[in-house]
Amino acid sequence: MMVSVFQFSRASRTLFGGLALSASGLLAGCGRPATATLPADYLLYIGTNVGGAQDSSIFLYRVNASTGAFTRLSGQLGGASPTYLTLTPNHRFLYAVSETQTFRGAPGGGVSSFAVDPHSGALKPLSQQPSGGASPCYISLDHSGKSVLVANYMGGNVSILPVATDGALGPPTTDQHTGSGPHKNQTSSHAHCLLPDPANKFAFAVNLGTDQVVGYRLDAAAGRLARLPEPAFVAKPGAGPRHLTFHPNGRTAYLINELNSTLTTLAYDAAAGHFRELQTISTLPAGYSGDNSCADVHVAPNGLFLYASNRGHNSIAVFAIDSSNGTLVPIQDVDTQGKTPRNFALDPSGRLLLVANQNSNNLVSYRVDAFSGLLTPTGQQARVPSPMFVGVVEDFRK
Repeated sequence: MMVSVFQFSRASRTLFGGLALSASGLLAGCGRPATATLPADYLLYIGTNVGGAQDSSIFLYRVNASTGAFTRLSGQLGGASPTYLTLTPNHRFLYAVSETQTFRGAPGGGVSSFAVDPHSGALKPLSQQPSGGASPCYISLDHSGKSVLVANYMGGNVSILPVATDGALGPPTTDQHTGSGPHKNQTSSHAHCLLPDPANKFAFAVNLGTDQVVGYRLDAAAGRLARLPEPAFVAKPGAGPRHLTFHPNGRTAYLINELNSTLTTLAYDAAAGHFRELQTISTLPAGYSGDNSCADVHVAPNGLFLYASNRGHNSIAVFAIDSSNGTLVPIQDVDTQGKTPRNFALDPSGRLLLVANQNSNNLVSYRVDAFSGLLTPTGQQARVPSPMFVGVVEDFRK
């Protein structure tokens, strides 16, 4: 099945022959990006919603950087429901949540660390800790690699876990959020994301249930989060913020809102750990009236484009980033060739985009035009059980 590039009458959407950009200052001062030398292959670590401790639940794939073709290398015993992963920059260790409501016989979810074999990419279990709350759905590393940050969705809280030099995890320190929102899915706190800022000075927790981004002073070496007295940002009631990502310039961030299918562009005050709204824009084309919930968001490595996933509409929405102020102009909607694109990733060069379609059990690859940001299907797919996360690294195997 080929991808459809949806064409709509909405201002500044894609034209058939190329890219029409109407915002003043868009891509100002940016010429065609230099052509990078691409590696022959990338490695993919796929997190899934697969069951028990003895099941292969983290899968290792190779993807060809030129063709987008997938080759399965192995299945790994990643524990129950390793739905979100993070890998250290030196490829030595991988960390995974277990998005469960019970872990080792106690209420809550879990966090696991693995050593990565430098020759095969295979995973060797190192340690496990409780996550500090039920259904952990997001995990990240601080930039020093000394702490792991976890968001517990059903627990409504966030945790920080210290990391030893051998990759083993220490016990969590947890901060509980409270509150609710007007949407039917906001009856209580639902932490959905926790990540450090570019300077590693603050960490930000995105709470879908309370429509807030909660800020913390981050002391990664001590494994501590100190909550700021006021929210770092308050979204529109019922927006349901889900994930936050920073622009490479460190001055702009983007917040994807699950419940009202919007993206908010934020100016970031790095001194105060606070955000200011610049723009909120729909992720959906004009005229679409079906059910939808947003999921994932990523900025291209060159900082020129942003990509967001729609579940229901089952599409990747593509936006050009105005270089003068960071605001977004919609340019394309691409069918994901599957159902429920919970997560997607760009390769380090920004030339491939890989989508994990949770409810149709498939991975799909797209070529990314470095100048226009537009996506073109490669025609390549792979079957994976309940894929929830795709992490891309250059093939480091010796």
